Amino acid sequence: MNDKGYIQVYTGNGKGKTTAAIGLAVRALGAGYKVLFAQFVKGQYYSEHKTLRKLENLTIKQFGREGFIHSKPAQEDIDEARKGYDFILKAFAENTYDVVILDEANIAVFFNLFSEEELLDLMDKKPENTELIITGRYATDRVMEKADLVSEMKEIKHYYQKDILARTGIEK
Repeated sequence: MNDKGYIQVYTGNGKGKTTAAIGLAVRALGAGYKVLFAQFVKGQYYSEHKTLRKLENLTIKQFGREGFIHSKPAQEDIDEARKGYDFILKAFAENTYDVVILDEANIAVFFNLFSEEELLDLMDKKPENTELIITGRYATDRVMEKADLVSEMKEIKHYYQKDILARTGIEK
């Protein structure tokens, strides 16, 4: 990518933040870009991984453990997020990728796996030519202010309210 890269944030309580980021990744790959899809908090296998792992120029890294954080994160959650943070810093320093997706980075900040200041610092260290996408609920005001584009996914209605669990191939 030769052009200036911008910072996009996908946040809100509605479904579709990660899905939108994956769509952007596929589009970027089609244009010949090199993409990093780094997932924070998530360590489990998702159906999209099966397809995404087959795509050239896409690196998928997970920096979370299986299961969800429901209240206080375990030290293992913090350690995994720290590994991811350090990996991103190194990738930015080496200017390795054209597009970098930090999936659930806002949730990582929400659970204090790393600080808002550290996420803002990552945003500052993004190479000029790299497009950065940050997903997850609870994006802070400062993160949204620093971003060039912010999209909010708003939940209007969701079938989980009728006790329908995440379905393979649709939500997981």
